[in-house]
Amino acid sequence: MRNKEMFNKIKGKLIVSCQALPEEPLHSSFIMSRMAYAAMQGGASGIRANTVEDIKEIKKAVDLPIIGIIKSVSEGSEVFITPTMKEIDLLYNEGVDIIALDATNRIRPDGTTISTLFPMIREKYEDQIFMADCSTYEEAREAYRLGFDCLGTTLSGYTPYTKGKKLPDLELIERLVKDFPVPIIAEGGISTPEELRSVFDLGVHAAVVGSAITRPFEITKRFMQAIKQ
Repeated sequence: MRNKEMFNKIKGKLIVSCQALPEEPLHSSFIMSRMAYAAMQGGASGIRANTVEDIKEIKKAVDLPIIGIIKSVSEGSEVFITPTMKEIDLLYNEGVDIIALDATNRIRPDGTTISTLFPMIREKYEDQIFMADCSTYEEAREAYRLGFDCLGTTLSGYTPYTKGKKLPDLELIERLVKDFPVPIIAEGGISTPEELRSVFDLGVHAAVVGSAITRPFEITKRFMQAIKQ
């Protein structure tokens, strides 16, 4: 029942990703909270956020469903979005509505794969909603088999074996909507209102937009490229 209520809140709606890494100009939990507040005023119905610190501040500013992640880079593994049980524990204890994690088939920092780790996560946190950040159809199929509550296209184009894919990955989105009876969340490379409309036309449950809204550094670079051309 809780899952249904949560997914109803974001059905057909825009989720805005408010994140800034340490090396970026807007890296600040306070700034991210104001970014989330601005997104809410603009009509967003959910926020995707990185780190417990940012999530705590964002909760003070908005009363919207939060998709929480913790990015953690480790030597010897390409998996960095909520890679281990440690990050899951932190997000769960913070009371995040939806926890998103890398659901690719790559080896994680603790030596596990998603197929061995997620059953332990699900057993430990039966009542938590989990989102699978996938890059391929096969990864989404495995995530569905494992019992993820929703599937995202977050990592299409960002794994070595999907690099160069045209984003947003409309082909992947369409297949997931057609084949899996859980909410499909479009994420990754949605840069314009027209692209956002195109993913909703495919029947996705919700969509996440990040850089095109909340990263002025990247937005400015796109405008500069237009001048150079």
